[in-house]
Amino acid sequence: MSTSKRFSWFHFSSPQTFYPLAGRMQPWFAWLAVLFCAVGLYISFFVAPTDAQQGESYRIIFIHVPAAWMSMFIYLLMGFWCGVGLVFNTRLSSMWATALAPTGALFTFIALWTGALWGKPTWGTWWVWDARLTSELILLFLYIGFMALQAAIDDQRRADKAGAVLALVGVINIPIIYFSVQWWSTLHQGSSVSMKSAPTMAMTMFAGMIIMALGFWMYSIAAALSRVRCVILERERHTEWVMAEIGGRT
Repeated sequence: MSTSKRFSWFHFSSPQTFYPLAGRMQPWFAWLAVLFCAVGLYISFFVAPTDAQQGESYRIIFIHVPAAWMSMFIYLLMGFWCGVGLVFNTRLSSMWATALAPTGALFTFIALWTGALWGKPTWGTWWVWDARLTSELILLFLYIGFMALQAAIDDQRRADKAGAVLALVGVINIPIIYFSVQWWSTLHQGSSVSMKSAPTMAMTMFAGMIIMALGFWMYSIAAALSRVRCVILERERHTEWVMAEIGGRT
């Protein structure tokens, strides 16, 4: 591999070079998030048919299920970047993990909250210590613990390493959440969408859920790009290029 190709591959691994790229990409993903969520909500609440068993209350799953997907996927991404930062000691990797955590915590909270709203008319109770609900609650605590641990340690390198260890240990909770309905006798229903079989719902329901998931995914990227820019400015505030960037705005 030539030197120029190797350079281009790692060109944006530096906070200084990635910062302007993130600024250019963020508005595109933000607008895509608005578009997908608007279309997804319209299909979910106005086009998808009423469920024969649960009635109109089932429509909360169009927000609940994509939020639950994102809560797990973002944690896996956070764990990945923590691992990369821990092994290769790359600054931008640790910044990405820090930027992803609040969005992951938000979607975990939304999944738990909407699950309670769905559970009350379906199960007759707001909360049960079900295997999936409990493991999802543990995921929220892992997100909060990661953010709290990083905030509690003044030395940034030590904070990143401590957070990375916690995040990587917590990754074991993701398969527990996903397979909990198969491993244990649980009140939570099984997956309606599977990679191994056709969806067990009407196609309009399936379309609404997938489009909402895309909207949440676009929002997650936009929020992470915006937040990582803030993290870069905060951590690189003593460098010349950040001083020049801030000076150019004033």
